[in-house]
Amino acid sequence: MSEGHSTYMPKTGIERWLDIRLPLPRLVHDSFIVYPVPRNLNLAYTFGGILTMMLGLQIATGIVLAMHYGANTKLAFDSVEKIVRDVNFGWLLRSLHSNGASFFFIAVYTHIFRGLYYGSYKAPRELLWVIGCLNLILMMATAFLGYVLPWGQMSFWGATVITNFFTAIPLIGEWIQQLLLGGFGVGNPTLNRFFALHYLLPFVLVGNVALHIWALHVVGQNNPTGIDVKSKTDVVDFTPHATIKDIFGAAMFLIVFAYFVFYLPNYLGHPDNYSPADPIKTPAHIVPEWYFLPFYAMLRAITFNIGPVDSKLGGVLVLFGAILMLFVVPWLDRSKVRSAVYRPWYRRFFWLFAADVIFLGWLGSKPVQGWYVPAMQLSTLYYFAFFIIVMPVLGLVEKPLPLPHSITEAVLKKNKTRGLKGRPTSPVV
Repeated sequence: MSEGHSTYMPKTGIERWLDIRLPLPRLVHDSFIVYPVPRNLNLAYTFGGILTMMLGLQIATGIVLAMHYGANTKLAFDSVEKIVRDVNFGWLLRSLHSNGASFFFIAVYTHIFRGLYYGSYKAPRELLWVIGCLNLILMMATAFLGYVLPWGQMSFWGATVITNFFTAIPLIGEWIQQLLLGGFGVGNPTLNRFFALHYLLPFVLVGNVALHIWALHVVGQNNPTGIDVKSKTDVVDFTPHATIKDIFGAAMFLIVFAYFVFYLPNYLGHPDNYSPADPIKTPAHIVPEWYFLPFYAMLRAITFNIGPVDSKLGGVLVLFGAILMLFVVPWLDRSKVRSAVYRPWYRRFFWLFAADVIFLGWLGSKPVQGWYVPAMQLSTLYYFAFFIIVMPVLGLVEKPLPLPHSITEAVLKKNKTRGLKGRPTSPVV
């Protein structure tokens, strides 16, 4: 799909001059105008563009907020309040940035689940998937660092609890913790380091996103049927076909986002984080932001020792293992069929997996007591079983449904079915 001679033709003298020296117009034309995409892409494929849009929004609002933020334990909380109350449109910048982080994760989790459902990790897109997983880790690191910056109660104690888990790692754990904290406890050096890294990592993410898009353009876009492009009739130009769909998807996403920004600006935050950090007053229940809750539940699910591995180290290993498991997905799924549309058993297990992750998120907000503990453990078990057992086994034993011969055939068949559903089944008298 990415091969072929460029069709770009400079029309003005300036375009010809620039095309010889730095062909940016040609790059835009070939990558975003005439770039061929499968004709059956649905709205689930708009989240890649939405993520790029949200990344730009986060960087733009973050730069302005950084101009007014005081990276000092005595100034941080008050500087955030000053931004909201005294800076021109500071309330809007703060709301866009804080809620933008949540909607950034809504988009990325949807993007990941779409990839798992349609098999976007399968050959030849393994490296594309791995780069995407690196983007997720960079996002999570940036979000965690940013959560500490308001220097509220939950910010302080969240940083204390999470960095303390590094001490469970043998030999180097305490060194990693002290490197992050800048000392032996969460304090001013910690805030300075977190602020510097939080400001830097988004630009690293931009570079990795560019690499992700480049890899996508090399191997081509996957599609809901999971069938390779076989002829020119299977594809359409990116503009206007995919562009219009992306704009529509982004508009719907922004409407919901704007509702939270203007009407529920603090809904996704924790009430304790609107109180200044107090090292001598521990909150009743320490929880991270909602987008970390499934992993937080898996971290706390290990309440028992496993041989020489104590529960604390076991929880850390499970936490990192849950994220790193995504990197090896392309080599765990052995099925030759990409899309879950044609894999009935995989589709059932997939939706159970999606429900399991949501359930883990809910459990992550609950205390480690009562029936929540076995629920966390069973849900964590299925999370790993889906990748380690379900994917490899179904790849060998599942009998997929018959695949269409081409994307065009699948589209025409779908349209024909829709047309038949709209016709009366008997003559109208």
